[in-house]
Amino acid sequence: MININVPGKCTYSFENVVFDFNGTIAVNGKISSSTRDKIALLCDMANVYVLTADTYGSAAKECEGLNLKLKTFPKDNAADFKAKIVDELGRDKTICFGNGYNDIKMFEIASLSVAVLEKEGMCTALLKESDILVKSIEDGINLLLNTSALIATLRG
Repeated sequence: MININVPGKCTYSFENVVFDFNGTIAVNGKISSSTRDKIALLCDMANVYVLTADTYGSAAKECEGLNLKLKTFPKDNAADFKAKIVDELGRDKTICFGNGYNDIKMFEIASLSVAVLEKEGMCTALLKESDILVKSIEDGINLLLNTSALIATLRG
């Protein structure tokens, strides 16, 4: 569990970290070795989920060896699937990371959401629903590995 006390705002207790795959943790269907290392650290701190329509067909191979749960779904109802998973995990216990239009619904219901502007870009409509914007997935994961930076960003 990741506990974060944000002065003037609230206390978060995250049991779950949810990642979109393509464009968020993977670029062109591939996860970098440094991102894999950071995700592995998070897997020791919380339940990690990767949600994907698996556009490149590489998600299972790329997530192999990581202690996470990979969930794939049909491309035509991605947003609803993602929101349903976050709802089932517990909105107040879940932080989400994403970059696409189909991440909006899960961002709307998650306790905290992080928009990721990686090499594949980010849907601008997602920004309105996000709590934080980061320029890379590694910057986003670092906020959970070093919660002081996250607290500074969210402090009331």
